[in-house]
Amino acid sequence: MILNNPNLQKLFISLQDLPKISTSYFCEDGVKIKLENATPKEKEQITMVAKSLKPWRKGPFYLGELFIDSEWRSFVKWNQIAPFVDLKDKDVADIGCNNGYYLFEMLKHQPKSLVGFDPGEIFYIQFHFINHFLKTDIVYELLGVDDLREYKKKFDVIFCLGVLYHRSDPIKTLKSLAQGLKNDGELILDTLIIDHELEFALCPKKSYAKMKNVYFIPSIPALLAWCDKAKLELVEILNIKETTLDEQRKTEWIDTLSLDSFLDLQKQQTIEGYPLPKRAYFKFKRMKHG
Repeated sequence: MILNNPNLQKLFISLQDLPKISTSYFCEDGVKIKLENATPKEKEQITMVAKSLKPWRKGPFYLGELFIDSEWRSFVKWNQIAPFVDLKDKDVADIGCNNGYYLFEMLKHQPKSLVGFDPGEIFYIQFHFINHFLKTDIVYELLGVDDLREYKKKFDVIFCLGVLYHRSDPIKTLKSLAQGLKNDGELILDTLIIDHELEFALCPKKSYAKMKNVYFIPSIPALLAWCDKAKLELVEILNIKETTLDEQRKTEWIDTLSLDSFLDLQKQQTIEGYPLPKRAYFKFKRMKHG
C-alpha cells in the first residue's frame, strides 16, 4: 500500500520490523493484548512505534504492560450498542472506523466478514500496528462513505458511529449507507442530536465544541425525516446520552486539548454557547425496494 504522505509511508513500512511475538487478546474496557515472552528490547521497540503513531483517538489498547490511553474510552460507546446487535455469520462494515477499535470488538460476535472504511492514513497505520499482533482477517479500506455505492459487496450490518455530523450533505451520506446494505440490512447509527420536537437542525457558524467540521446536528424528528428520504426505516432508538468527560478527555497519547477545554460547564453549554453534546444511538433497516 502506497500512502500519500511520505512520512506516514515510512511509518507504515517500519511496521515490518516489529517483533513477531505470539499473542492473544480479549476485550474488557479496551483491547487487551497479551505479548508472550517479549524481551525488554522488543517491548521498548513496540512502545516507540506506538508513540510515533499519535494521536490515538479511539481505544484504549493494552499491549502487554504498555497502556495506550486514547482520547475516547471507546468501550463506553460500544457498551451502548453491543446488546442490540447480532453479527454472527454476517457481512459487517464500519464506516469511519478510525483505527479499528470497534472492529476488534465486533470480532467477538463471530461475523462472516469485517470491513473497515476510513480514508485517514494515520488511522490505517494504527490499525495495522495493532493487527500485526492480532493477525485478524479484518479488511481495512482507505475509502469513505461515498465509496459504498460502488463497493464490491453489500453488507448485512453497517455501523456509522460519530460520522454524520461531519458530513456537509447528511442526506447523501444516509443514501450511501442505505445503498451499501443488502435488502433488509441494518444500519447502526450514532450521531450528535439537539433537543427539539420539530424537524430542526443546528448549523454551527464556525465550530461546535471547537470542532470546525461539524455541519448539521439534527433533532430526532429531523434525522428521521432525512432517513425517510434515504429509504431507511427506524427500527428502534437504542439509547440517548450526554457525552461526558469520563468518555472523552485529554491524555498523553493525543498531545492536544480535548472535550473539557471546549465546554463551559458552569453555564452548561459549549464554549460557543450551544447545547452540550448529546448522542443518540439508532437502528435502521433498509426499506424494501429502497
